[in-house]
Amino acid sequence: MLLPNKTISYNESVLMLFPLILHTIEERPDISVIDLYNSLKEECTSVIQFTQSMDCLFALGRIDFSAGSGGLILC
Repeated sequence: MLLPNKTISYNESVLMLFPLILHTIEERPDISVIDLYNSLKEECTSVIQFTQSMDCLFALGRIDFSAGSGGLILC
């Protein structure tokens, strides 16, 4: 997991994507994970950064995955 430190700036960390992901899901509650990634891939340094950000938000209880619709849910 990439957290900000002496060598990793905030913009390169997973924390930078948290507000972008949450805001996008809030605007489009029916968005799928792949559509979310496609809408944010210009802000991501890699797919790994996006995946780690999604993992952190899930672990923190901020998002959940809807098995039925394949979308994301804000908690």
